[in-house]
Amino acid sequence: MRLPPWAWMVIGIILVTAADLALFTGQPVSAGTAISTLLLWCLVIGVGIGGIYAFLGHFFRADEVAHRIGWPPGNPFQREIAFTNLAIGVAGCCCFIFRDGFWLATIIVAGVFLFSAGLGHLRERQVHGNVSELNTGFLLAWDLLFPVTLILLWTGRALLSG
Repeated sequence: MRLPPWAWMVIGIILVTAADLALFTGQPVSAGTAISTLLLWCLVIGVGIGGIYAFLGHFFRADEVAHRIGWPPGNPFQREIAFTNLAIGVAGCCCFIFRDGFWLATIIVAGVFLFSAGLGHLRERQVHGNVSELNTGFLLAWDLLFPVTLILLWTGRALLSG
């Protein structure tokens, strides 16, 4: 079975978080540190690299991506979605350098975009019967659950840090 890029992203987040905690802390890790580290890599990999990857598909392979979503090729929406993904991806990558309020702003923007996209995919499925590869399945679950995960991690980090 060939894993989709989004599955590799989840695997990457888990592995990088584990490696970061094991290699760079040098001492027992508190729950707050573990949550902060997981949130960091969710933002950098899941939002950052994921957003840039989505930009590449929507911009350079627009017709193929549209077809896999179940939409007609040649639609100019692809460029707009491409640049939206690029902006969110750059913000996610910047979370490696900028912290605290920047993380929260990135979570809000990425969360609103992804969750709204997920609701759009659900509507496409219910109204138009669109069960295309990139309109359902893992991508739909990602769009709806990843923002919730980010919010829960942010909340857990805030509660455990005081």
